Amino acid sequence: MGNRNVKKRSMSKAIKIRGLKLLHLLVSVGLFILCWKLYYYGRYTDAHHLKGDLILYGLYAVVLFLMNRTYDAYSLGYRKASDNTYSQTLAQIITAGIIWVVSLLMYMKLTNPLPLLALCGVQLLWNMAWSLTAKKAYNTLHMHKKTAVIYEDDEDLARLEEVGQLKHKFNVQKYIKDPQDYKELEKEIEGYEAVVVSGVNATLRNGLAKYCIETGVHGYFAPHVGDIIMQGSRHMRNFSVPIMSVRRAEPNPEYLFVKRAFDILVSALGLIILSPFIGITALAVKLYDGGPVLYKQVRLTKDREEFEILKFRSMRVDAEEDGVARLSTGENDDRITPIGKVIRACRADELPQLWNILMGQMTIVGPRPERPEIAAQYEEEMPAFGLRLQVKAGLTGYAQVYGKYNTNPHDKLEMDLMYINKMSVVEDLRLMFATVRVLFMKESTEGIEAGKTTAKV
Repeated sequence: MGNRNVKKRSMSKAIKIRGLKLLHLLVSVGLFILCWKLYYYGRYTDAHHLKGDLILYGLYAVVLFLMNRTYDAYSLGYRKASDNTYSQTLAQIITAGIIWVVSLLMYMKLTNPLPLLALCGVQLLWNMAWSLTAKKAYNTLHMHKKTAVIYEDDEDLARLEEVGQLKHKFNVQKYIKDPQDYKELEKEIEGYEAVVVSGVNATLRNGLAKYCIETGVHGYFAPHVGDIIMQGSRHMRNFSVPIMSVRRAEPNPEYLFVKRAFDILVSALGLIILSPFIGITALAVKLYDGGPVLYKQVRLTKDREEFEILKFRSMRVDAEEDGVARLSTGENDDRITPIGKVIRACRADELPQLWNILMGQMTIVGPRPERPEIAAQYEEEMPAFGLRLQVKAGLTGYAQVYGKYNTNPHDKLEMDLMYINKMSVVEDLRLMFATVRVLFMKESTEGIEAGKTTAKV
């Protein structure tokens, strides 16, 4: 009876939150329709303009819905209201841009973009009001849960440090280190509303997962590499017992053809369209200290093949004169030049990699290429790190979008494997759009600790 009441309360909360999200989408679409009717409606000579307008209304709603999902615009439980406002506004700006281009193609007439920009300004105010209100409503409905953190060692606990920062969601009251007996563990977590688990052995994890399902406790589990690999396994139906097939990533030829064609198209267009900005950046780097404009560095791509990645030089010429490969410690790294700080902040130092993509050495979406020396250090402590090399290295990817520059390489590996498990044209497009969001987020470029040569394993 208790579990049934818990389920009812949970369902009621979910319906209310979904209602809030639907309200935001409907009002956003309504504001677009109002903008279009006030300025654009009836301005076209096409007798069927009304039908075309209705198509644009529907297209706007669909694209905005997809963009909101891409940018996690309604992630109320884990983000600040300002983060949701940023994501929602970015989704609306991109959607408005797409609709503007579509309207040009539909009506073959130059459309004034200023009313759409004004619309985005009005929507920004709506986003701010909604995000603050929805955040308060969410926190009221989901009062911070009495939480127990269960881990094996200090390294596992360090992976969960962000849990302590989400005080509105988790009220951590107990830390349980390296539990050995499941029965004793079950007694310790009795009465808790949530458990966060990292690093414990498979038997305990399985028991905890079963316990969470049976009791309605919220369970949050940091996965092992093996868990991620099994997510990409294939169910074999040729046996009378459940058998999961695990194999090396084998994307189908059609996907690889589309991916390569898309790489060529986007990189070529990017080099052409961005050529003025590329020229200005190259000139600025050269004029600052007279050193080389481009920085070439050996990196690894699919099947450990080595290639020279191209970047605009953002550090001093003698940044690694001692011959030791080391990652940047971030904005306080004294090896970074003033010009380098600017181009790193807006990711302009990565633009020459469009040439690597055009030449087929890299792809737009894939695991970031590591230096052989640093990859070797990682693999000494984590042999599975080489599994990232099943596919071609990319300019952006899952780990770049959802991780940081200084994200633990173990977590980067798991993120890259998550991408490898579900590679598709749709996933590639989603990650490309999602990359736009992190371009302007300072925390995504945080460096490693001073004195370190690699991110911590």
